[in-house]
Amino acid sequence: MDKKYDPKIIEKKRQIYWESSKLFKVDEDPERQKYYLLEMFPYPSGKIHMGHVRNYTIGDVIARYKKMQGFNVLHPMGWDAFGMPAENAAIANRSHPAKWTYENIDTMRRQLKRIGFSYDWEREFATCRPEYYRWEQWLFLKMYEKKMVYRKESFVNWCNSCQTVLANEQVEAGMCWRCGNAVHQKKLWQWFFRITDYAEDLLAYCDHLPGWPDKVIAMQKNWIGKSLGAEIRFPIENPPDKDEHISVFTTRQDTVFGATFMCLAPEHPLVLKLSEGTKQEKQVREFIERISMQDRSVKAVEGYEKEGVFTGAYCINPLSKGRIPVYTANFALMEYGTGAVMSVPAHDQRDFDFAKKYGLDIIVVIKPYDFDLDSEIMTEAYTGEGVMINSGQFDGMNNIKALDAIASFLEDNDIGKRTVSFRLRDWGISRQRYWGAPIPMIHCNKCGIVPVPEEDLPVILPEDANLLEDGGSPLSKLEYFANTRCPACGASDAKRETDTMDTFVESSWYFARYCSPDCNTGMFDKKAVEYWMPVDQYIGGVEHAVLHLLYSRYFTRVLKDFGLVSFKEPFTRLLTQGMVCKETVSCPEHGYLFPEEVEEGGSSDRFCKKCGKRVVVGRIEKMSKSKKNVIDPNILLDKYGADTTRLFCLFAAPPQRDLEWSEQGVEGSYRFLNRVWRIASNCMDYIKDISPYYGSPDKLDGELRDLYRKTHYTIKKVTRDIEDRFHFNTAISAVMELVNVMSGIDLQKNGHKRNSVVRHALESVVLLLAPIVPHFAEELWEALGNESSILLASWPEYNKKALAKDDLLIVVQVNGKLRGRFNVDADADDNILKEMAISDERVKKFIKGKPVKKIIVVKKKLVNIVV
Repeated sequence: MDKKYDPKIIEKKRQIYWESSKLFKVDEDPERQKYYLLEMFPYPSGKIHMGHVRNYTIGDVIARYKKMQGFNVLHPMGWDAFGMPAENAAIANRSHPAKWTYENIDTMRRQLKRIGFSYDWEREFATCRPEYYRWEQWLFLKMYEKKMVYRKESFVNWCNSCQTVLANEQVEAGMCWRCGNAVHQKKLWQWFFRITDYAEDLLAYCDHLPGWPDKVIAMQKNWIGKSLGAEIRFPIENPPDKDEHISVFTTRQDTVFGATFMCLAPEHPLVLKLSEGTKQEKQVREFIERISMQDRSVKAVEGYEKEGVFTGAYCINPLSKGRIPVYTANFALMEYGTGAVMSVPAHDQRDFDFAKKYGLDIIVVIKPYDFDLDSEIMTEAYTGEGVMINSGQFDGMNNIKALDAIASFLEDNDIGKRTVSFRLRDWGISRQRYWGAPIPMIHCNKCGIVPVPEEDLPVILPEDANLLEDGGSPLSKLEYFANTRCPACGASDAKRETDTMDTFVESSWYFARYCSPDCNTGMFDKKAVEYWMPVDQYIGGVEHAVLHLLYSRYFTRVLKDFGLVSFKEPFTRLLTQGMVCKETVSCPEHGYLFPEEVEEGGSSDRFCKKCGKRVVVGRIEKMSKSKKNVIDPNILLDKYGADTTRLFCLFAAPPQRDLEWSEQGVEGSYRFLNRVWRIASNCMDYIKDISPYYGSPDKLDGELRDLYRKTHYTIKKVTRDIEDRFHFNTAISAVMELVNVMSGIDLQKNGHKRNSVVRHALESVVLLLAPIVPHFAEELWEALGNESSILLASWPEYNKKALAKDDLLIVVQVNGKLRGRFNVDADADDNILKEMAISDERVKKFIKGKPVKKIIVVKKKLVNIVV
């Protein structure tokens, strides 16, 4: 082998071999246990970043480790290729989304191959290709037949910058999750998936995902948001339509006698209806318009000052029979309950503040057990447990017990019912954008909405369309696309649906398509899916805990209901890796700077290369292009190679924790690989043609016995760290310790047994490093005389006998006289010996509370206590 470690030569050589030998290609094999390892597939943004490198390196280690354990490992890669970013980037770069996307895919594929990931590239696909999205169009039609899809006019989250609708989950603090601009409410016709039909099941199965992080489970439960309560109908006084009423959902039906006003969400369809023709109409319309420009997320609304406008209408409290005013208020949300809130100011602080602000009645209906409440002098709402008052036949009851009694009364009198409400809302999938999968529906003036016949699928997105200057979709303007014939009546003036599907539709089933990516008879081959699915280990960012993961769980249930799969949950285990972080650096004149724009001074000072001014070092934050605290992986690959980059990503922090970028850490990883290479090079002539030692540890002594034991201890620790916790950092640390022991072995003391033990240790190091630094390990494996890939070798197993510890008999003296004995492990240090000696019951009799002046340890022989 070469004396010098040269990653550029080695890595290129190994990647050529892997590709030519199709080492990572897999097929179903009923005789072997499968293992499906999947990282969340990337959006083809143009270049991979360090977050990608870390995520995919973690997955690659697990995939390679499982393959060496004998599993039939599926480890695919593809591209989440539709979506707004491609359109926005294409507009900015005066390009076309298709051209931009395909070029980026080619670039990123080359980068991923350069890092040596063990993907079965024959399974690669991009979701923007018709052969992929035709099958989600097919599923859309099947769901439409079963009334699992519907279209309605509704208020939606509208991003004016992106010119499209966003799902609730895609609005973050009132901003578009993609472009960061403000979102407001707009009324549009939209297509929806009935995900709420699965809310109960999605929630229940959150408790059957033991391989998922608790944090993600909690986020899913919170988003689904189950509440037990009652639905109550409040009749409207002089209703616009006969018998019209306001339905509310409440978990506090014990307080209904204290409801003194009603609040409707500004988006509620009754608001304009009730105010129409009244002197309040103008004020109501202005209020609705103003609120529509605000962030309507739950988190944002909680922080607003509570405000509202009287609609001019009244409704009747069905229990107290009181006439109560109807307001529209900014804190009432259509996405929770019915969009109407029965307001009980005496027992809800938000309602109390609102009532005080607008001079509304406050009626106490629950009082504490030991004192009375006076609504005239109350300074805050009473929200505790107590006794019912001012509540008719329920007076005197404990309010908790009254919950069930009042629910029964509502049902008996047909004015309400027990019910369950979920925070989860149906999934609005319509997007007014071009770069997405066309929705396979046709609008006919005579027939209404008509599905595209299955035989006409796919409805192909025209990739030669030019984007409109305002960023809007060109599909409605393309006559050859928009104009079509009605499949029901044959009318020639029918129009295609020109909305496209939310890109999360594509990512909600891609994991199943990987099982048979070339299947042209259905979404996937059922036998292949039955073999590979569910995914054994899924890896991705926690930012997808609600969006992608919830939708994927929902889609899998839909597939099961259609008999396409036999399971409900797509991912058995989930690992959410931490972010890659780095300090920000900014110049007073030029703002944030990229690392290459900063010059190191003679001391700790740094300077802007553009103007020479001293820069300000900011907080350590997630790497982002906007703050320029990014490291281009290509720079690392050019300077250090793929294996050093992989090693640093794994060694710097456990996968679940944020990784803090460190140039010194990268250098340290590079030095370690060079050190292992030198040790291998120095001993290769002695061990190359010798078999590794697998004999009994009892036949070894001294440093050879220590090395043999350390080798098997390391095998055990690395295996457990990878298998149980994915703590690659501690696994690597254990290998480093073994390398330290190896470096102390004097190879000049030649001997067959010595060389055999050293070979066993080196071979173990190489095998343990194989999933982590695969090019490096392959090269050393070949140097050791092996002809096939190290990936085809078996993962090492530790010898339990080698881990057995020798016992030593330690003599204890007090002032030089024998006073006791005890046994201890051979590797116990001096501190342990001192503690055991001083706590020995026989020894304590001779100390008798006297102060201990000093303790002398003659290692592995005796302890002398001087008093």
